[in-house]
Amino acid sequence: MSITRRLDGAPWLKAGPAARVLALLNVDGEEARVVGGAVRNALLDLPIGDIDIATTALPEEVNRRARAAGIKSVPTGIEHGTVTLVVDAHAIEVTTLREDTETFGRKAKVAFGRDWVRDAERRDFTINGLSVDADGLVHDHVGGLEDIAARRVRFIGEPKMRIAEDYLRILRFFRIHAAYGAGPPDRAGYLACISARADLENLSAERIRVEILKLMVADGAVGAVVAMAEGGLLLPVFGGIAYTGPLAALISIERALGLSADPVRRLGALAVAVTEDARRVASHLRLTNAETKALDSMGHRWWRLAGMDETTARRRLYRLGEAAYRDRLMLAWARSGDASDAASWRELATLPARWSAPKFPLKAADFVARGIAQGPELGQVLALAEDAWLAAEFPLDQSALDAIADQTVARLTREPKS
Repeated sequence: MSITRRLDGAPWLKAGPAARVLALLNVDGEEARVVGGAVRNALLDLPIGDIDIATTALPEEVNRRARAAGIKSVPTGIEHGTVTLVVDAHAIEVTTLREDTETFGRKAKVAFGRDWVRDAERRDFTINGLSVDADGLVHDHVGGLEDIAARRVRFIGEPKMRIAEDYLRILRFFRIHAAYGAGPPDRAGYLACISARADLENLSAERIRVEILKLMVADGAVGAVVAMAEGGLLLPVFGGIAYTGPLAALISIERALGLSADPVRRLGALAVAVTEDARRVASHLRLTNAETKALDSMGHRWWRLAGMDETTARRRLYRLGEAAYRDRLMLAWARSGDASDAASWRELATLPARWSAPKFPLKAADFVARGIAQGPELGQVLALAEDAWLAAEFPLDQSALDAIADQTVARLTREPKS
């Protein structure tokens, strides 16, 4: 049974790129509506991201109307009926109503149609199966309005069938629940995901990475991750042990420090105890080079940061840089399990806000002037001098710097050549 209700406070339906596309397609016997996440978020009073539109018009007709209106069209998924229209620098995906005729994992054969009910029924979750027309009337053919009210993430139809159509829905179930759900995951969907967990192996690492990083920053990440762990769903994702306790602790620390959610930092808390873990996770998820470097840094001897005095902490901050220092320290704090020592941890965590590491002031020329030739020996003396400068707590006055340079050169020249 279809249900409708009025969506109030959606100015993007009356003006702007989406309104322009709806007006373009809602004439001459065709109909268009906004579908999916934009409708869901509007009903939940959450920020609207990308706006997707579904239409009864065939892709060729969408292209024809766009050209006539001077709108750029890009055939981003033409085999599945999707054309991207670029309106005022905003990309809006327009997809012809369709239904799956054959499904196999991530791929499907589709037939275009004009039936809004059949189009809604082929989507993943009820809260994503809603559509809204240009007049602000929300159309619900799958029970999404009731689930929106209950903050319940539920598969449309039989969960096992929806998952068999697209194995990525296993991860999307937990990610969408973490972002929009409340309470425990829908039981029928949860059990279906557990039954199909072996099918995660059929997904590309890149697609898994996208879902996991989105899950990490969702408000309900901890509850969703705990449910995944209890259902045996994290082992095939990470290829090793997951640590839900440190993840929960790190999220609490982020909030206590007023930091925004960072997906890689949270991933480190969940899946990294040593650098070998970081490399395994990076390989399983096909992380970017920057993400891999950050994860590897977090796992490198994080336990040595516990109980530092401020002098030692300054040296660590200088060596690591602000981001790596903060992330590694927060991992050590999250894994410490010592709530009674929160004040000292906070002092260490806020050090970058209170102290900026100076640049090493000695240069190669300072040592060339002291008789050190260009080459490996010059690099060695610079490294030794930097160590001595750190041990002396970052002096900047010239007499102290001259003394460090002289002592380092004397030390180097005293050491026997190998």
